[in-house]
Amino acid sequence: MANHKSALKRIRSNETKRLTNRYQHKTTRNAIKKLREMEKAKDAEAFLPTVISMIDKLAKKNIVHNNKAGNLKSNLMKHVAALK
Repeated sequence: MANHKSALKRIRSNETKRLTNRYQHKTTRNAIKKLREMEKAKDAEAFLPTVISMIDKLAKKNIVHNNKAGNLKSNLMKHVAALK
């Protein structure tokens, strides 16, 4: 167990951040699944900017790697383009 006040605070803040990151990552993954399941091009095109924004936020906060974010966005854009 930690002996310093600052170490105890760090443990608490790390747990809070971990839960927040986990929630945001899971929410984004669910949105990606929802987008991939869409069959209407119009709906998918309307929802795509929202998902891309979510992915960009995860990359900005280092929850996912920048390259992974780029790959996800690229694949989703290809998917939406193929629906047309």
